[in-house]
Amino acid sequence: MEMEITLPDEVPVMTLPNTAFFPQALMPLHIFEPRYRHMLRDTLASDRLFAVAGLKPEASGEASKSEPPHRIATLGIIRACQKNDAGTSNLLLQGLCRVEIVRIVRDEPYRRIQIRALTSEAGASPEENISARRELARLLILKLKLAETAAGEMTAFLKTVEDPESFVDIAAFSLCEDPALKQRLLETLDVHRRLKLFGRHLRLEIETLKLHQKLQGRLPDSRIEEN
Repeated sequence: MEMEITLPDEVPVMTLPNTAFFPQALMPLHIFEPRYRHMLRDTLASDRLFAVAGLKPEASGEASKSEPPHRIATLGIIRACQKNDAGTSNLLLQGLCRVEIVRIVRDEPYRRIQIRALTSEAGASPEENISARRELARLLILKLKLAETAAGEMTAFLKTVEDPESFVDIAAFSLCEDPALKQRLLETLDVHRRLKLFGRHLRLEIETLKLHQKLQGRLPDSRIEEN
C-alpha cells in the first residue's frame, strides 16, 4: 500500500564509509553503536525517516574523526526492524529520494542534518532513456557472465523494473563495486547521463575481463603465470 510522506527539513543521518545509498534500493543495516541505537529509538517513535550519507575519503586523521559526509545523500524509511537481545537491531531501510545536505545541525547525541530534496530530470526523450536502459541491462548481464558472478535473483528482479531511473539506481546500488562511481551516479541528476555513465564504466570492465580471459587462456587463476 502506498503512503504519502512529507519530507521534514531536518533528519538524523548515518555516515558510512564506502557507501552510496540510492532511492528505491533496500539496505539491510545492523545497528550496534550507542549513538545509532539512540537515533533508532527516536526515529521509530516519530516518522521512521533517516538519511544515509557516504563518508568522504580524507587523508587527515583529524578530518576522519569528524566524519565529513558527501553533500548528496539519500533519505530512507524504515520498512522493518527487529531488536535483538543484546540491544542491537537489524533493520531494512528503503530509499525514498536524493537529498542535499544543507548543513549539519548537531552531532550529539547523534548527527542531524538540514536537507533539501533533489529531483531528477530525464535528460532525453522517454524512447532514448528506454533504449539506454535496455543497453545497460545487456551490459550488466554480459559483465556478470564474464566475471562468473552469481547475481541471478537481482538480475531477474531488474528485468521487472521498466522505469529507466529506478533501473539504474537499483542496479548501481546492487551491482556496482566502485564506491567512487556509485557516489558519482548518486550525484548525477540527469537520468540519461546517469545511464550512459554507468554503461561506459561497464564497457571498460567488460573489455578488461575479456582481456584477462584471453591472457589467461584455459588455465585457472592459480596457474596464470604459466601463460
